[in-house]
Amino acid sequence: MYDIIVIGGGHAGCEASLSSARMNMKTLLITGNIKNIADMPCNPSIGGSAKGIVVREIDALGGEMGINADKSHLQIKMLNSKKGPGVRSLRCQADKTTYGENMIKTLQNTPNLEIKEDLVKELIVKNNTIKGIKTESGETILTKKVIITTGTYLNADILRGHSKVKGGPHGEKPSLYLSESMKELGFTMRRLKTGTPPRVQKDTINYEECSKELGDEKYLSFSNFYKPIYSIEKQLPCYLTYTNETTHQLILNNLDKCALYSGLIEGIGPRYCPSVEDKIVKFRDKDRHQIFLEPERLNGDEIYVGGFSTTMPENLQEELIHSMTGLQNAKITKYGYAIEYDAIDSTELKMTLETKKIEGLYTAGQINGTSGYEEAAAQGLIAGINASLSLQNKEPLILKRNEAYIGVLIDDLINKGITEPYRLLTSRAEFRLLLRHDNADIRLTEIGRKVGLINDEKYKIYKDKMTQIDKIQEKLTKTKIEGNEQNNNYLTKIGSSKITGKIESLELLRRPEIKIENIEYLIGEKLDEEASEQVEINTKYKGYIEKTQKEAEKMLTLEKKQIPNNIDYAKVKNIATEARQKLEAVRPSTIGQATRISGVNPADITMLLVYLKKEYPHE
Repeated sequence: MYDIIVIGGGHAGCEASLSSARMNMKTLLITGNIKNIADMPCNPSIGGSAKGIVVREIDALGGEMGINADKSHLQIKMLNSKKGPGVRSLRCQADKTTYGENMIKTLQNTPNLEIKEDLVKELIVKNNTIKGIKTESGETILTKKVIITTGTYLNADILRGHSKVKGGPHGEKPSLYLSESMKELGFTMRRLKTGTPPRVQKDTINYEECSKELGDEKYLSFSNFYKPIYSIEKQLPCYLTYTNETTHQLILNNLDKCALYSGLIEGIGPRYCPSVEDKIVKFRDKDRHQIFLEPERLNGDEIYVGGFSTTMPENLQEELIHSMTGLQNAKITKYGYAIEYDAIDSTELKMTLETKKIEGLYTAGQINGTSGYEEAAAQGLIAGINASLSLQNKEPLILKRNEAYIGVLIDDLINKGITEPYRLLTSRAEFRLLLRHDNADIRLTEIGRKVGLINDEKYKIYKDKMTQIDKIQEKLTKTKIEGNEQNNNYLTKIGSSKITGKIESLELLRRPEIKIENIEYLIGEKLDEEASEQVEINTKYKGYIEKTQKEAEKMLTLEKKQIPNNIDYAKVKNIATEARQKLEAVRPSTIGQATRISGVNPADITMLLVYLKKEYPHE
């Protein structure tokens, strides 16, 4: 008997099994192919806009993705570094081989965790409670909790041209029976689609005709706790090329030959990561589209053609690749394809990621309708934590929208549902100035510590940083800068106005043109880099941050207004039929949650509040 069984060894499965094992739960990770654990079947990267902040949040809570990305990246950079702190985010090119190997080692060396190679055929459920699983090899395994993290393997089809065959990424055997088992248990399954571009042999590319894209010349890390250990000079470059008129015409002339436009594909694909065919058809006014040539491994010979996901037949993929600058003689080593797979209706989940229909059954990752390694890992971590907390008879972990992007992600899934693969964007977070890359540890480390995933070493690093922030804040408050000739000459040189008399260092830092390094020069002291960054951001954006916090507090007031579990929405008068149906389907636990359900309008909320006040006056 296991405490928790995790089905699937992708990024969600890794975080789910590690978190539960580290919380002292006897855990089994069962996956179709151990060699494919933590695989990156598509983009060889971790992070990106909003996603990089999610990785920092995973790390702050005690997850593994950030640490593993730091160990295995080939190049790293900060996106939007010239913009405000609310949209800055890390992205790295990862070595696919190293990333997977490191994660497997971590899993194998984790106490309380076993790994088994098999596919799950059926869920064992009694009285709407999970009891175990049956595998395709015929084994029955009992457990208290199950977390399904099957990624794109659930009843998967590979599509290219007019070909459609059963298969997971890399042509692996898909999970063919688990989907039927879930349907029999009453789950609504839907069909989604994603895709991947061709790979080309690296020494067949003419790089001189492409633009070189380098990593940052500053040490960066996803981990909030450990310093970077890589060599800036040894980072591998990426390259940039473009589609052109020839590429576009080839696609438009052959749409009937691709799986996407021939009617072969049933599933809905991700809006924010479209195939190249979709780009050309939907954006015909664009003369060209960016194509990124990205290394997949340090010692490999394959280059990922980013932005060129396609379902064209192989012969046309050859022509399309050769139509682009720098790729005229490129040799394709792996052809692009689309993959269709089954996912559940995410509104059938609780905020803990436990299913509403089956007690003890959790789902995480692409089975919930998300796209991306980072979104999957975040859900896996939360599912693992909540399954473990439930077994410990403790309160669940539910992150709010003002606490983490992870909270935004899960809240959107449960309350808004999905019609296409969901991707996190900074625009989805109304409190993004609070949910920054730089303060992920400040927001979430105490929570990670409380659930038992932040060890003493990490906690000490975090507490030392907090002490440094307080010291620097106090020092800059007390230290005055004189308006003498030397200081004023320096201020004039950097484009700032002169000082008359004396000014508090913190007050001077409020000037838009003044950076923390300018303050360090004026006071003649080098400050702790991470801590001083916090002081600088909190000083410069103080007014905006306070305004955002007030808006968050209004939201939290609504979150405190509980909705009884036994409420009968049929008895709530004067609300729209759609609102009644959505409220019944989602069954929100608070008014705040109800306000974020698609199809529930302010007028419906008003009527709901009137009903609650009358029928549940003491709630």
